[in-house]
Amino acid sequence: RITPYCVGALLTGGVFTVPVKARPRVLIIPTGSELVDWRESPLTAFQPGQVLETNSFVLGALVESCGGAVTRHPMVSDDTSRIKAAVETALSGGYQAVMILGGSSAGSEDFARAVIAELGEVFVHGVTIMPGKPAVVGRVGGVPAFGMPGYPVSAIIVFEQLVRPLLAELQGQPEPARTTITVEPTRKIASKLGLEEFVRVKLGEVSGRIVATPLPRGAGQITSITEADGILRIPADTEGIKENEHVAADLLRPAAELKRTIVIVGSHDNTLDVLADQLKTARGRLSLSSSHVGSMGGLMAIKRGACHLAGAHLLDTADGSYNVSYIRQYLPGRSVKLVTLVLRDNGLIVRRGNPKAIRGIADLVRPDVSFINRQAGSGTRILLDYRLKQLGIDPAGITGYGAEEFTHMSVAVAVLSGSADAGLGIFAAAKALDLDFIPVVTEQYDLVIPAEHYETENIRILLDTIVSAEFKKRVQALGGYSTQATGATIDLTAS
Repeated sequence: RITPYCVGALLTGGVFTVPVKARPRVLIIPTGSELVDWRESPLTAFQPGQVLETNSFVLGALVESCGGAVTRHPMVSDDTSRIKAAVETALSGGYQAVMILGGSSAGSEDFARAVIAELGEVFVHGVTIMPGKPAVVGRVGGVPAFGMPGYPVSAIIVFEQLVRPLLAELQGQPEPARTTITVEPTRKIASKLGLEEFVRVKLGEVSGRIVATPLPRGAGQITSITEADGILRIPADTEGIKENEHVAADLLRPAAELKRTIVIVGSHDNTLDVLADQLKTARGRLSLSSSHVGSMGGLMAIKRGACHLAGAHLLDTADGSYNVSYIRQYLPGRSVKLVTLVLRDNGLIVRRGNPKAIRGIADLVRPDVSFINRQAGSGTRILLDYRLKQLGIDPAGITGYGAEEFTHMSVAVAVLSGSADAGLGIFAAAKALDLDFIPVVTEQYDLVIPAEHYETENIRILLDTIVSAEFKKRVQALGGYSTQATGATIDLTAS
């Protein structure tokens, strides 16, 4: 590869022309009758079942980042003859590789495999990686041809594992290697035996260790790549990774950035998204890595030294206070600071117009009402069980009591989709999805910060951020929040 330094040396030596390898030309063919070109159709014109075509732009940029030259073919509907004609363009156009996007995912008609088989030869149909299992690899008229899965994360993983090495080889270059570091997962990560899984993770340095927080694993969630700091590769011959097990992670960002990541584990709250956004623009350009495992899960993470702080809203049913008694019970001997983030309205989230005429928690036992619950150990679950006990209601009588979600937004989505009639969650989640809300309680959401992290520069920046006028303004705009007590601190010193 000719570097900027090489340019200077060549010119100094009087060498003004040198032979080089041509950039490999790649044809990308997006397929799918459901696809819509975002440049031609306004979002307001979208119909149910339609999908923005974005994969060709993502993969095209990846090709260019690898030194290739990309041509994006116009979108092709799910028609074998039309896809075949598009692939034949690669044969007559002098391309070194062709990627057929879509048509190779589980549950779809396999247009990519059929076309490659008809015009050439299929070498591989299905690879033992996840995401990316339905990939197709073949050759058409001497040109490498790939059937790429339709889900964006699957397509990216397949590109990096199969296409990128080819582009490096065509340019006579070694495949670029990512930096690998040793990390410890904040919780157990289960995986399917027989498939190598690529798990996207947030990373942060906590007390000299690099901890890894798994991001959502859906193959369609492109933000799990954009937010990731690294990739954990779980081998095909294992069923997962144990909590705190030492494993290798491929870095997606410079290692120095990990020192600017604050790791929070515990209860979910929408204001954490606002806080993360504010921290990105604060001095230090910090990143917030949050893992939603419930309030009790947050306290246990502090106990294990797996985070810088935890989010909690654990109600003491004896005196109505929040978090203090739980900290003393589950973190004995630990000195922590309890900092109020917000007061928030918690209640029943129901569909717009409240078609089931639900008035309160007592209505959850009605046979015509289905419920979506939060996971055991979450503050919201503890609140629900407390209210049920007050009302003398057996949880077994509630349809859906055993169905669990891990965030308030997931509960709201379940109600919006119709899979549940009601769920207990915060007002901000109901407002975000234009759902109705029946207030139950105003509760306190706190940040539990171990003393050893409280005085660090990153945490001081976080604490300055939550009391800023801009943060409070944005939180209040969400609805259902009060910032009157934000920043109030209780010192729980170990006895």
